[in-house]
Amino acid sequence: MPGRHLTDQHVRHYMNLRTKDKPSVAAAKASISTASAYRIESDPRLPSQKRTVRTRRRPDPLAGIFEQEVIPLLQQAPQLRAVTIFEELLRRHPELPASVRRTLERRVRRWRAVHGPEQEVIFAQRQPPGRMGLSDFTAANDLGVIVAGEPLPHLLYHFRLPYSGFEHADVVLGGESFSALSSGLQQALWTLGGAPEEHRTDSLSAAFRNLDQAAQDDLTQRYQQLCQHYRMRPTRNNPGVAHENGSVESAHGHLKRALDQALLLRGSCQFDDPHAYRRFLAELVARRNARHRARIDAERAVLRPLPEHRVQDFEIERVRVTSHGGFTLRKVFYSLPSRLIGHSLRVLELSRFGGQIIAAV
Repeated sequence: MPGRHLTDQHVRHYMNLRTKDKPSVAAAKASISTASAYRIESDPRLPSQKRTVRTRRRPDPLAGIFEQEVIPLLQQAPQLRAVTIFEELLRRHPELPASVRRTLERRVRRWRAVHGPEQEVIFAQRQPPGRMGLSDFTAANDLGVIVAGEPLPHLLYHFRLPYSGFEHADVVLGGESFSALSSGLQQALWTLGGAPEEHRTDSLSAAFRNLDQAAQDDLTQRYQQLCQHYRMRPTRNNPGVAHENGSVESAHGHLKRALDQALLLRGSCQFDDPHAYRRFLAELVARRNARHRARIDAERAVLRPLPEHRVQDFEIERVRVTSHGGFTLRKVFYSLPSRLIGHSLRVLELSRFGGQIIAAV
C-alpha cells in the first residue's frame, strides 16, 4: 500500500500467494502495490537482506585521539570517569566541539565492556517472612530539627523487616553505641510482638571507635548475648560493603524524606521538648507501617515469640564535673548544679532520648 515500507513478512506472504496467482492478484491479496510486486519479481531478496550497513556521514572528531590518547589513559587508570577524560581532551585539544562528549562516553563504555575490569556482581535478595531484621544508624542533622530553641544534632536508629516493610525509628544522641542499638532493637521487637530468625547490622565500627581490644571483645559478646536472648542469629556486614545491608540502607532515604516532608507540612521544625519530637517521629512511622498492615500481620504470624523480659539496655559511665558546670558524654554536654564541680559521678546512660540518670559517687 502507498506510504508503507515492505517488510520480510509482506514479501514472504506475496511469494506464497505467487505460487497460485499472477503478480497483480497476489499483490492485491498481500496488500501491496502492483509496482512493489514487480520489484519483488525482479529481485526476490527479503528487505532485511537488501539493507546496507550505515556508514559515518561526518568526519570522526575523535579520529586518532581515542586510540592514541584515551585508551592509554583508561589502561593506566581504569577508574577514570568519561567526563574527566573529556575535560582533559578539551585542555589538550581546544578545537574539539562540546558535542563530542556523548560520543566519547559511548566509546569509553564500549571499551570497558570488552577490556575493562570485572565489576562486582550483586544478586537480588528475596527474603521470606520472618527470616531477617536489620538495624542501622543514619545521620539526621540535615532535617534542621530545633528543640527548646537550639539545633538538635542527632542520629536516627532504624530497624526494618525487608519482607513486610515494618520499620521502627528512634532518636539517638551522641553517636552510635551498644546501648543505643540494644534499646532501639528491643523497642522495635516489643512493638512488633516477635523476633525474626536473624538480625543483621553493620560492622559496628562507629561503636568500636576509640575502644581498646578488651572493650571491643566485650561489646561483641554483649551483642551476641542480646541476640541469643531473643533467639536471633547475629550477623554483620563485611566492612565497607554497604549493599549487604541494602534493605535498610536504602530505606534511610525514604524515611528521612518522609520526615522532612512531614516537618514542612507541620510548618515548623521547632519542638518544645525532646519528647514532643519523639512522639512526632513515632506517629510518622506508625502511619508508614499502616500502609503495609496486611504484610506485617502475615509476617508477625511466623515470628519467634518474645522472651518474658527485656535485657539491660543501659551502660554505666564514670565522668567528672568540670569547671563549666557539667560534663560531656558521647559528644553531648549535660549541665549540673555548680556545687557538683570537681566531683566524680556515675552516669546511668539510657539511650532512650532524654533518659540520663545521674548518681554521685
